[in-house]
Amino acid sequence: MIVAKQHKYSMFVAILALLTVVSPFLAASFGAANISASDIYHAMAEKLLISSASDHTSNITQRIVFELRLPRIVLAFVAGAGLALAGSVLQTVTRNPLADPYLFGISSGASFGAVMVFTILVEGMFSPSDVIALSNGQVSWWSWQNLLLPIGAFVGASLSVLLVLCLSGLGRAAQIERMLLSGVATSFLFGALTSLVLYFSSPQATASVLFWSLGSFAKANWAGVILPTIVVSLSLMIILLFKRQISALQAGDETAHTLGVSVAKLRISMLLLCSLITAVLVATCGGIGFVGLMIPHCIRLLLPGRQPIIITAIVGGLFMVWIDVIARCILSHQELPVGIITAAIGSVFFLFILRHRR
Repeated sequence: MIVAKQHKYSMFVAILALLTVVSPFLAASFGAANISASDIYHAMAEKLLISSASDHTSNITQRIVFELRLPRIVLAFVAGAGLALAGSVLQTVTRNPLADPYLFGISSGASFGAVMVFTILVEGMFSPSDVIALSNGQVSWWSWQNLLLPIGAFVGASLSVLLVLCLSGLGRAAQIERMLLSGVATSFLFGALTSLVLYFSSPQATASVLFWSLGSFAKANWAGVILPTIVVSLSLMIILLFKRQISALQAGDETAHTLGVSVAKLRISMLLLCSLITAVLVATCGGIGFVGLMIPHCIRLLLPGRQPIIITAIVGGLFMVWIDVIARCILSHQELPVGIITAAIGSVFFLFILRHRR
């Protein structure tokens, strides 16, 4: 029995590794301009090897691949991995299988903070051309846009977490059961505040924020990928470092305390870490819901009894890459925000979980 489970796990890892290698080539071939997977391969080889003697692809193809599609694929992978990590950690530290950055109110708080920065600070401190450059993703690594939006989003996400902790009753026995309801209430609260801010904003800012808030990788560029990649990578290392302490929380607060875990400190730290991940991703690509709910559940169904953090992140990244492919190909001459697709799939998945738990 153990040998069969180990064989199943090895097969799963092998298939996942193959998909991770193949997916960038296949995903980059979809779009308004049809580019074959072989052309994608030659474009990557010529760019990385800097070989001009045997050019197989045109400069236009290389620009499409490296300036438009690859940054988008990388950002989608990082976003999916980060949201899956945040969802997995939230479900573990709260011992609630329905916990998710979106349902927990963290995404709404981060969106509120980012919208506040965008509509108030940006419009008040910078010219309209700067605002247009921000909404179009025309930014450099050290520009103010790459710093203000994540900071504002993190402040909003942290306020959301603190509010959830206060509403659920920190230190009470019923805290875990009340956290999700508090998160839903907090999500509605920050959603209403965001709508209020947009109501009094200029039409230009409102139109830009509306598409961004639905979740999109359309404005992805290499400069905008750096910060999310660093934050998600460092967060993954921290989660792996505290994996045993986090897993101990599943056995209950008293058991974890007996094992020497500072339960309250660890829980708050992990909640703030999830807030940081969500805030940076929301500031970069908008609100994308239910990924943190679906991916950890799917991993537990496929690999029962295991908690593979790295595999959860990879599956989340691949899932988001292909959701983005669907978003830009499902309609002709038009792109659908990825948040709409994940919300449609996630809501059905959420109902399935509720029915299964009942």
